Amino acid sequence: MEQKLVALSGNEAVAHAFKQAKPHVAAVFPITPQTEMMHQYAEFVANGESTTEMILVESEHSAMSAAVGSSAAGARTFTATSSAGFALMWEVLYIAASLRLPICMAMVNRALSGNINIHCDHSDSMGGRDAGWIHLFAENAQEAYDNALMAWRIAEHKDVRLPVMVNYDGFIISHTADSLYMLPDDEAYKFIGKHKPSYALLDVENPITVGPLDLTDYYFEHKASQIAAYDKAAEVIASVSEEYGQLTGRHYDLCEEYLMDDAEMVMVMIGSSAGTAKDVIDEYREKGVKVGLLKIRMFRPFPVSFIAEKLANRKAVCVLDRSASFGGQGGPVYMEVRSAMYGQNVPLHGYIYGLGGRDFDLKTVAVVIEDLQKSASGEKMKDVTLLGVRS
Repeated sequence: MEQKLVALSGNEAVAHAFKQAKPHVAAVFPITPQTEMMHQYAEFVANGESTTEMILVESEHSAMSAAVGSSAAGARTFTATSSAGFALMWEVLYIAASLRLPICMAMVNRALSGNINIHCDHSDSMGGRDAGWIHLFAENAQEAYDNALMAWRIAEHKDVRLPVMVNYDGFIISHTADSLYMLPDDEAYKFIGKHKPSYALLDVENPITVGPLDLTDYYFEHKASQIAAYDKAAEVIASVSEEYGQLTGRHYDLCEEYLMDDAEMVMVMIGSSAGTAKDVIDEYREKGVKVGLLKIRMFRPFPVSFIAEKLANRKAVCVLDRSASFGGQGGPVYMEVRSAMYGQNVPLHGYIYGLGGRDFDLKTVAVVIEDLQKSASGEKMKDVTLLGVRS
């Protein structure tokens, strides 16, 4: 497949991917660092490259409400947000998932207040990890573009019918120019396919009810159907990713394994920091240190069996979270991995790092690997460490 090599920011790349899906409606409200993504999309509409109806609303709560109404009416629909905007959507996030609406959303990760901070961490999306959405994470603009294309196939699959958020790190990915390959518009749309809603409010020949009062007699069963959809989602994500790999040559699994085959020690993480970690892992490999990386791409549904298998029989494992779970033991990713590894006799240590955009540099990765070596040699480590905090 011939593809075009371009230089785009992550926001521009995702805007192009969404345009290639030919969505009918976009619900729009600005917030840093997502705003430029919708600016780019508005330009597509203004110059005639897209026929999407852009609905300009008064808040992020309204943006998700408009997306729910549009999708329920039978339209292919997307939106985008960050940080406090995502928090303001809170009520409607649950509604979108509970109504099984295949909305796609660009989620440009940014710290939540207080105090006010516009830089990257994962506290926004992690706050909504149990709202019923599928969460895909990207390391760079290429992965953000690819995930944004695959998101439509996943969300609209008849066995899934759940909304999908495409997560990528604010400023680090969203505003940084990167080289990536893009599919031609016609091939991208052919891969995604025409939108075929299972139900539509505007289908007057087959009337339905959406969002009725749902009390003790049926509510639990409807929640059970959501859980069942999650059980199938991982298989669909794997299948769509395999097909996408055959088309583009870019192959994705539920997690990416980097130098894992003979790794005695493993770092587990999400997002753009994985690129920094890989550089330092390469340096330690040259010194004979057998360390590898497991980068989680699909955080929801969480790939429990996959991760348990990949981390079994290692000498030491550490999990890095760019989000804190206040009152919990460690960050959200650490707690999920610890649960997945229950019963395994593998030393496991957690780090919380990079909150509010704090740099995750080469020296910081080296500290983590040195700690892994200590843990692998039998030294007792703290369960969770705050990494890079000034004393």
